[in-house]
This record gives sequence, C-alpha cells and structure tokens, in this order.
Amino acid sequence: MTATGRVSAEFGAAWNSFLRRRTAVFFTFFFPVILVLIFGALVQTQPTGGGLFAEPQAYYIPGYLATVVLFTPLSRVGSEIARHREGNRFEKLATTPLSRTEWMLAQTLVNVVVIGLAALLILALMVLVTGAEIPLSPGILLLIPFVVLGVTVFCGLGSVLGSIADSQDGVIAASNTVALPLLFLSETFVTPELLPDWFGPIVNLSPLTYFSRGVRALTYEGAGLTDPTVLTNLGVVAALAVVFFVAGAYAIPRTD
Repeated sequence: MTATGRVSAEFGAAWNSFLRRRTAVFFTFFFPVILVLIFGALVQTQPTGGGLFAEPQAYYIPGYLATVVLFTPLSRVGSEIARHREGNRFEKLATTPLSRTEWMLAQTLVNVVVIGLAALLILALMVLVTGAEIPLSPGILLLIPFVVLGVTVFCGLGSVLGSIADSQDGVIAASNTVALPLLFLSETFVTPELLPDWFGPIVNLSPLTYFSRGVRALTYEGAGLTDPTVLTNLGVVAALAVVFFVAGAYAIPRTD
C-alpha cells in the first residue's frame, strides 16, 4: 500500500470514529452556534460605546472562527492520542507500515474537514443572525488556507499535549489552560486598545494572533488577494503550521 493509501485508510477510520461519537459531533457544531447566538444576537455589539464588543459585528468574525480552529484540534487530537495510549494502540501501529507523520496527517485532514464545516456554519450565522457584512471579493477565498493552516498548527500542539498528559482528563485540562488565554489575548474579541501597552509584544507570541489579523483583513477590511497584511500573516501561519506539524508528529509515541 502506498503512503496515500495508508493516509486515506487512516483518514477513513478517524472520520468514522468521529461520526460514531454523536455527543462529540453535536457539541463540535453546537458550541460555535451557541457562541454566535449569545454574543452576536443577544449581547450584540455597541459601536462607539466603548469596552468589549464595541466594534461592528464583522470585526469579531476572526474570534468566532478562532474558537473552532483553536479548541477543536487541541481537544480532539490530544484526546485521540490519550485514547491510543490507554488502549496500547501505538504498539499495534508500530507493527504496521503507517508512520507517525502519516498518522498525524490523517488526523489533521479529519480536523480540517470538521472545522471547515463548522467555519462555514459560523459565517452563515454571522450573516443571517447578526447581520454582519462580509466583503465578497476574490480575497475571501484566502479564508480557506487560513483555516487549513490554523487547524494544522493546533493539531500539532494538541499532539504534543496528548503525548505529555497522562490521561484524557489531563489532555482536556491542559487544552483549556492553553486555549482560553490564547482565545482572548490574540486580537480576537479583545481589541489591542483595551490591553496595556506592555502586553503588545506578548500578543505577537501567540500563533492565533496572526490567524486573527489575516482573517480580519479579509472579512472586515475587505483586503484583496495581494494585500501585504494578509500575505504576511498567512506566511507566518504557514511557517508555524510546518513547525507545529513536525513537532506534533515527532511527539507521537512509538509505543505506549
């Protein structure tokens, strides 16, 4: 069997495993829906009012997308590795031709599909429920590589957390500990003006910051395909995706 065949087979197995967990499927899509309904439709934004949610609805699209790009890969990949370790599956995988890189790629592709669907749902809700105006230009197509690369970054990080944590509960705790600060301190829901000046350089350390800046330029500022802001942030996310994917593949245990 070729490498493509091995990845396809593992992708199919991981996809079917996801679909069998109906609770996981439900909450994967319910969480972003309820988030948009609460903060987008009920709380709503108060332009020029100051404080949180003082910007137009479209400004917060990167934040809503970041919730699924960040939380879902961290918890899903980390938990999958924890389950494999508890079931001694890595010892069995070590006897097959499937490499750690191929296993990681298959898991990443499953998450790309799942989160891609969730992202489409979020965009539709933002337009239909909150009235957010998303510029329809060729540049909006760059949302696809932003989501794909962002998912890859946090799949890699999830793999590292899953390899370090000693149980599924440990993975969930570690994922939340990492994800919550990143979600609110990466130019998503909290604008840079609301943070102290000394915190500015720290924001630049977050991979999610570059995802947020690029997505906001596309969905709020109407940037084009060749906009320097978009391309710069996309390049940073792409470089981080390579680094985290390699780190995540390397962190996968050979045996349990």
